[in-house]
Amino acid sequence: MEFATAQDGTQIAFERHGAGAPVFLVHGFGSSAEQNWKSTGWYLSLAEAGFEAIAMDHRGHGSSGKPHDPAAYDHERMADDVLAVMAAADVKAAPIIGYSMGGLISLRLALRTPERLTRLALGGVGSHYLTGPRVSDPEQRSCIADALLTDDKSSITDARARMFRDFAEQKGKDRLALAACMRAMSPALPRETLNRIACPVLVVCGEKDDVAGQPAPLAAAFPHGKPVTIAGRDHMSAVGERHTRLAVLDFLKS
Repeated sequence: MEFATAQDGTQIAFERHGAGAPVFLVHGFGSSAEQNWKSTGWYLSLAEAGFEAIAMDHRGHGSSGKPHDPAAYDHERMADDVLAVMAAADVKAAPIIGYSMGGLISLRLALRTPERLTRLALGGVGSHYLTGPRVSDPEQRSCIADALLTDDKSSITDARARMFRDFAEQKGKDRLALAACMRAMSPALPRETLNRIACPVLVVCGEKDDVAGQPAPLAAAFPHGKPVTIAGRDHMSAVGERHTRLAVLDFLKS
């Protein structure tokens, strides 16, 4: 495990696996590099394909620092964390694979620092990014954050909020940090802004992903977008599906 120092002093953990051309892995909300990428076979698949996986833990997640102030979790600040890890890893430019929240943050990097991204693979981000409301909606975020904090789980009536609470109760997770992160999630970028992203973009979603929606409408918002649907998978299961990895590997090699 290695650490980069964010602009506000927060320690951002990251690890490297394999040898070859670097690929950055940016995980989803409530997860970690270990859970999102290592345990689902990504490290091994990328290494076998000749890549070096560089996977970070977002602030509030995994082995990184865990501030409890929502102001610490603006997506622009979290995008800066990715750049801090790239600097610590001495990588000037690379493909990025971002899942769910990691995809949202990676979109901002593609706009702000296009010279740092050679390709962008978005997983678990789809049509709902364009149409809302889902998790990008402030009321939904507040509902989920409240569910993460409540002492009375029986009071959680929203199914999506209950899903996030159950996920956040897994060993090693800090519910206070995750609630702060959820409250601070930044609004979606408009379609005309997404159209300025010049690098190739792959959009991969599970067929049954009711959190992200479907990939084709979002892929169409990019000048060089390509959609892939993973049959029979939802938001939680698509990331570990072999066909997801194969689609991304094909994209990286194309």
